[in-house]
Amino acid sequence: MDYRRLGASGLKVPVLSFGAGTFGGQGPLFGAWGTTDAKEARRLVDICLEAGLNLFDTADVYSNGASEEVLGEAIKGRRDKLLISTKTSLPMGDGPNDAGSSRSRLIKACEDALRRLGTDYIDLLQLHAFDAGTPIEEVLATLDMLVRAGKLRYVGVSNFSGWQLMKSLATAERHDHPRYVAHQVYYSLLGRDYEWELMPLGIDQGVGALVWSPLGWGRLTGKIRRGQPAPASSRLHATAEFGPPVEDEHLYGIVEALDIVAEETGKTVPQIAINWLLQRPTVSSVIIGARNEAQLRDNLGAVGWSLTPEQIARLDAASQRTAPYPYFPYHRQEGFARLNPPVV
Repeated sequence: MDYRRLGASGLKVPVLSFGAGTFGGQGPLFGAWGTTDAKEARRLVDICLEAGLNLFDTADVYSNGASEEVLGEAIKGRRDKLLISTKTSLPMGDGPNDAGSSRSRLIKACEDALRRLGTDYIDLLQLHAFDAGTPIEEVLATLDMLVRAGKLRYVGVSNFSGWQLMKSLATAERHDHPRYVAHQVYYSLLGRDYEWELMPLGIDQGVGALVWSPLGWGRLTGKIRRGQPAPASSRLHATAEFGPPVEDEHLYGIVEALDIVAEETGKTVPQIAINWLLQRPTVSSVIIGARNEAQLRDNLGAVGWSLTPEQIARLDAASQRTAPYPYFPYHRQEGFARLNPPVV
């Protein structure tokens, strides 16, 4: 396993991390991903640690807190051997203060997460979404207090827009509060929107990407291709409407390119899709998920080798989409390109 610094911080994280969204299995949306219990989770954690994967990501909203509880059980007795990342801000109830990033909510969310995880500190806490109703100064001051209290080591965000992240970073610098070092983002061969604004921002500001859903919401497993719909066992049937949308023809073209590279390399389609991400700027770690040992071991096979430049170019071409304004391709023309060279 290789390790990279998380953004501009001094924290080193594995290039693959494990997403515990399949732990617990409670709730209509964030519980539909899997039903892994503590015994099964302990085995998956064992395999991860044996491979050098020591970063485990969860969130309070996953299975209504059960994901954190199962992860806490699975890591008992070895807390010092791993890193925990969790997230908060999305609704955990119907009350007026059960969602968001207010001082009241963040303090309670942190205490609840510590209790469920069975630990006295969290390595990385990320805001799961931007809270437009709470002043950024209040959010950052609260996170600063929790860092100074030793309950948090690092802070980050997830699913922020460019202006939301940049304004937060500028406010943190102005008030000498901890800066966000990580941005957990959707990024895959099927969804490359991250490259248009958030990736250049991450390069400029030293914010590392933790990539969620690297297989495009389960569409890049190799089980779906032209003339072959999702199998009956696929979670897509229950969760597709909540995931990033994609046109069938675009998906089929990418899978066909992946098939060619798979034949050349002897690797599986998921391994190639993940390895492609590991070659991209700002990516600190790709979060892999698994409902069983076989899936986990296959995903772990995405490291220890690299795609060739020609293979990367083939995948780039198959997955390229027209950028929205103001990132139109005409910016690649000579006058624009001299002022704004592409980052990928």
